[in-house]
Amino acid sequence: MDIIRFLFGTVLLLFGRRLFWLFVGVAGFLAGFDLATRVFANSPEWIAIVVGIVIGVIGALLAVAFQRFAVAIAGFFIGGYIATYLLEILGANLGNFAWLPYIIGGILGALLAFLMFDWALIILSSLAGATLIVQAFQLESTMTTILLVVLFIIGIIVQAGLTGRERRVVRRRTQ
Repeated sequence: MDIIRFLFGTVLLLFGRRLFWLFVGVAGFLAGFDLATRVFANSPEWIAIVVGIVIGVIGALLAVAFQRFAVAIAGFFIGGYIATYLLEILGANLGNFAWLPYIIGGILGALLAFLMFDWALIILSSLAGATLIVQAFQLESTMTTILLVVLFIIGIIVQAGLTGRERRVVRRRTQ
């Protein structure tokens, strides 16, 4: 699973805006996998993987058909996933309220994705990619945080540069 996290994380980190359907698909996979591991806690891991794949494929297909709506939904899932992961690496234990950061992070992620589409894709996919890459390695807490921030910044710089280059090329073609 770690190699898959690393590969998807790298693609999202560098190309999440350009491959928005993959961003939505990975968000669906992560949400489905996480939900399945909680619901089917005593079942084999392949069940969670299958559930994640099915939800991810549905998400990617919806992303192509309903771009803005699908990205807002993905923003919710990624926002919730990242909020819970950040609290986990900080050592927070919310007990019975563990669902609350997921909901708050999800709402913030969905609003960001809906209101600022391009930048939301860049920010959320960079953060999701950085999170997946960091999760692929078993590092101590301080190193995890440093690597997460560095990768996040790299992702934003690369994707913003690619987006700016795309816009300049389009402007030249239309002039």
